[in-house]
Formats: sequence, C-alpha cells, structure tokens
Amino acid sequence: MIAFDLQCANGHTFEGWFDDKTAFEDQQKQGLVTCPFCDNRNVFIVPSTFAIPKAVNAPSGPRQSSGLAVGDVSAKIVEFMEQNFDDVGANFAKEALKIHYGVSEPRNIRGVSSPEEEKVLEKEGVPLFKVPLPAKKGTEDA
Repeated sequence: MIAFDLQCANGHTFEGWFDDKTAFEDQQKQGLVTCPFCDNRNVFIVPSTFAIPKAVNAPSGPRQSSGLAVGDVSAKIVEFMEQNFDDVGANFAKEALKIHYGVSEPRNIRGVSSPEEEKVLEKEGVPLFKVPLPAKKGTEDA
C-alpha cells in the first residue's frame, strides 16, 4: 500500500491509500475517489509535504544544511509517535483488527507484531506501516 496526498478541485487536501499509482488512476476513472469533505470527484495527486522544509527568505547562494542529523530526525519521529499513538504493545494485531472492523474506536496505535500477525493484517486489508526505532540512549549493547 502507498499513501498519496490528494487534493480536490475545491482545494481540500487529504490522504488516500492505494496499492499503487495505477490503482489510484483506475479508481479515479471509475469515479470512486471523492473528497471526504465535499464529495468532489475531481481529485488529483499533489506533492507530499512530508519532510520537505518550507523555505522562508531562503538565501540565493548554496543550500544551507538544516543542522539536523539523522539521529535528531529519528528522535523527533519517536517523540511524535509517543505523543500521538497509543502503545498497545504485543496486542497490536488484535487492536488493529478491532479498529478495522469497528469493534473499537478508530485511533492511532503502535506496538509490535510477529510476521505471522502481519500476514493476517495484510490479508484482512488492515493498513500497516513499520517504523524501525533507534535504541534508546543507555540501552545499546556494549
């Protein structure tokens, strides 16, 4: 599955999940892709703003580094996930299925799952995104 940033002719932006770009195009031709805000069917893919810094009064010379190292970015991602996702631990697959089938309220969750559980989630059509987490400081193996 791939997530595309989409926009309708009225300027509403939203996210859509598809198997690939061809699947999006096929569904769009069939009129199946609509804006969740206004039901407009004139929907198109827009460039993603994820991890693209907005330049304000950018110098015209050589590009300057943002000063963020890979470790800093990883730490920011972890911090975001800890603040915005419920940690369900080893119950990830079970909770994801409950949310998928409407048994539990929709919410962002994080946790761990086995390869077998991930196959079940994929078979059931549950979107899954794996994020490798860096070791916490002081817990690295010596």
